[in-house]
Amino acid sequence: VQLQASGGGSVRAGGSLRLSCAASGTIFSINDMGWYRQATGKQRELVATISRTGSTNYASSVKGRFTISRDNAKKTMYLQMNSLKPEDTAVYYCSSRVSGIAYRDYWGQGTLVTVSS
Repeated sequence: VQLQASGGGSVRAGGSLRLSCAASGTIFSINDMGWYRQATGKQRELVATISRTGSTNYASSVKGRFTISRDNAKKTMYLQMNSLKPEDTAVYYCSSRVSGIAYRDYWGQGTLVTVSS
């Protein structure tokens, strides 16, 4: 199983970006999916999660600005990020709990988001 994250880039404060995370490989089902981020010198933190049925959970710092979604048929998760702030600058990682040959969590390679003031 592989997770491919994409969509990162550089934007000015107040701008928007949309991240995608596509899963591929031998996959029977994908359960919880989530986005995490790690800023330079800081620990990785949860940004948002979404269950297979669409229940969502957000970090307080992004609630109201970010929206997580998924397309189960495409095995893809998205993160729409609006009203970006310089403190959102980080490498964003996607993670998915996958039932395939094994039942385990997988991580994508990370995509860099840079927000300038």
